[in-house]
Amino acid sequence: MRVLYGVQATGNGHISRARAVGKYLQAEGIAVDFLFSGRPADQLFDMQQFGDYQLKTGLTFVTEQGQINYLKTALRAKPLELWRDIRQLDCSPYDLVLTDFEPVTAWAARLQKKRSVAFGHQYAFLHQIPQADSTPLSRSIFKFFAPGQQQIGLHWHHFNQPILPPIVDLEPAENTAEPDKVLVYLPFEDQNKVLQWLHPLTQYQFYLYGPGLSKSQSGHIQCSGPCVEQFKHDLRQSYAVISNAGFELVSEALQLQKRILVKALQGQMEQQSNALALNQLQLGQSTKILNTDVIKTWLTSPSHSSKVQYANVAQALAKWIRVGACPTELSQMNLWHDRSAQT
Repeated sequence: MRVLYGVQATGNGHISRARAVGKYLQAEGIAVDFLFSGRPADQLFDMQQFGDYQLKTGLTFVTEQGQINYLKTALRAKPLELWRDIRQLDCSPYDLVLTDFEPVTAWAARLQKKRSVAFGHQYAFLHQIPQADSTPLSRSIFKFFAPGQQQIGLHWHHFNQPILPPIVDLEPAENTAEPDKVLVYLPFEDQNKVLQWLHPLTQYQFYLYGPGLSKSQSGHIQCSGPCVEQFKHDLRQSYAVISNAGFELVSEALQLQKRILVKALQGQMEQQSNALALNQLQLGQSTKILNTDVIKTWLTSPSHSSKVQYANVAQALAKWIRVGACPTELSQMNLWHDRSAQT
């Protein structure tokens, strides 16, 4: 069986899911070709696992100072190039096209009438889940940006909807937390401001990851640019995580039962909805502003770690795809057997 797997590369979370799912697809004897879009080649890192992958321009949002810049997003869009890439992508060698909210593979499969399965967090928004500031535009994006014949949403809770638990890229290992170690990942914020917020809090050891940062240490703050293995190591050792409200990192932090504080990207309905869901499920805390006082208050408040344990969805999906990806069989898989306390 040969599969084309399209991955939206604008966020590291999509790529992290691809690492997990790709590994299990290959373990099932499935040949996988990857296509990424939405990020320049020089901004990708640790991509050896994906072999000789394709890279397309796709579509992406431009963010500045913790919010989306819609004007620059529109000016940098290349719709003619996107249409050309869709038309030129040949899906005929593949038995199935998978897409994690990646538009080139999704639309190429649709135009060529190739069987396709779309899965990811964004598809959960096609169901009745907590949604903040939902608009006709945001609903249209979720529905038409990267459609599949079968669409599988992922979320931290089922909300009595036909969605699956998160896919987390975590190898089995001891989860040991150091009581003063805090992982900070705020890629959409000004990293100089983040450093200013953390600098007065000398009683904690902060491990700050972000674009444009080089590996260095300034007192109690350890800085590093984006990477995979060391980031996972520091995530396991931290007792708390401060991040934007993206889906994948929060999912991994929940699986590891870390304390979580998120600040949603302004103007990004998905992240704002994630913050809302975390609050409703009492799995973490959200804030609309970040500064030293907010971080200190949260760190010194009574500890509340999440109590969830998710099934191995990546492995289950890979086995399901190998035997034919029958929709009925997917609905019969009991992947919510390890439910959170909020069920």
